[in-house]
Amino acid sequence: MQVILLQDVKGQGRKGELVDVNEGYARNFLVKKGLAEVATPTKINELKQKKAAADYHRQEEIKAMHALAAELKGKKFTVRIKVGQGGKVFGSVTGADISAALSAAGYEIDKKKIALSNPIKNTGVFDVEIKLLEGIAVKIKVEVAEEQ
Repeated sequence: MQVILLQDVKGQGRKGELVDVNEGYARNFLVKKGLAEVATPTKINELKQKKAAADYHRQEEIKAMHALAAELKGKKFTVRIKVGQGGKVFGSVTGADISAALSAAGYEIDKKKIALSNPIKNTGVFDVEIKLLEGIAVKIKVEVAEEQ
């Protein structure tokens, strides 16, 4: 018997998958507990349409991220930080600081997507990688300058 899983079921599959199971298991456990529903032709068609729509939206998101990566590639952004006597920096530049500088330039990028291998603790120009999506990353230059 074919059922559409409404939740992840260990040993059977993930939410939204169409799986074949024994009729007794389907009726007495999966459907009764609300973990699955019987796969009618209408439900199967709805499932295919939802998957097609999700795939389309995912592809559009990937295209948008590639365009953003191409736009950001090689650009330079400035982060201002407090500097004491002798050029000593107070604290360090974090992903949040870089995200704020990107926001000021009109690019809304979450601080979690900014990959800093080491904290930036001095002034100068640094290469920073932004991981937009899995497999889509771009390097930008970040200039750390003294706050006026």
